[in-house]
Amino acid sequence: MEIGFFIFLFIIGACIGSFLCCQARRLHYGGTHRHKLHSKRSICMHCKKPLAWYDNIPLVSWSILRGKCRHCHHSIGIAESLSELLAAGSFLLLGSTINLTSSTILEWAIFILILIFISVLIFLGIYDGLYGELPTIFLIIAIVIGCIVLALHTWQTVSLSKPISEFIINALIAILILGGTYLLLYLISKGRWVGDGDWLLATAMAIVLAHPLLALVALFLANFIACLVMLPTVKGNTKAKIHFGPFLVAGFVIAYSFSHFFITFML
Repeated sequence: MEIGFFIFLFIIGACIGSFLCCQARRLHYGGTHRHKLHSKRSICMHCKKPLAWYDNIPLVSWSILRGKCRHCHHSIGIAESLSELLAAGSFLLLGSTINLTSSTILEWAIFILILIFISVLIFLGIYDGLYGELPTIFLIIAIVIGCIVLALHTWQTVSLSKPISEFIINALIAILILGGTYLLLYLISKGRWVGDGDWLLATAMAIVLAHPLLALVALFLANFIACLVMLPTVKGNTKAKIHFGPFLVAGFVIAYSFSHFFITFML
């Protein structure tokens, strides 16, 4: 049963990643409809021909076509596949946070909201990775969902007869650590080091993590992964700018998925 559940999450995650990448491109190239998500069929960005359904199967189609359009044989890029892998891997890891047999309705509600939350984060990560921007409306949506998750976690804390004041204080410190760090970097550098949306994205993540240690872990992982991935690109290029969105999302997924390990064994 658990294996089937994880396979289901992986497939759903890959499909959502494919959809989100497609919508990110449509939003960016929407012209006068920039802030609307269109429902037209996917097309090749080069020859503009519509893609058949069998060319839109997440991960599979890109591998079969070897990353090229079936019609014009032009490279279709790897952004879509990376998005599908990121989303599928995120859903897979987050699946480890729920117990199929003993979880309560409240825990399932939190889990479903977390999947919605991570979907919004992945969209933001994709958009930032492709275009170096973080659409404000989606940052607001992420913060709102994060606050709902925090409220449910607070309710859970009360139901377990745990001190609510400690939980709230931890959440505030997490916001200060994660969101505050990126806000400070933005203000000091006047936008040269990080973008104006990074601190809002980090704040949304901190609201859900709601623990100082997890905020520190997410902060460390985001910057560590960014250094590993982007070092070859920025080496020798002092003007190169790193889009932190995708790395913040990766750091959050790891910190949240293994939160029990970090809190239990690192304190």
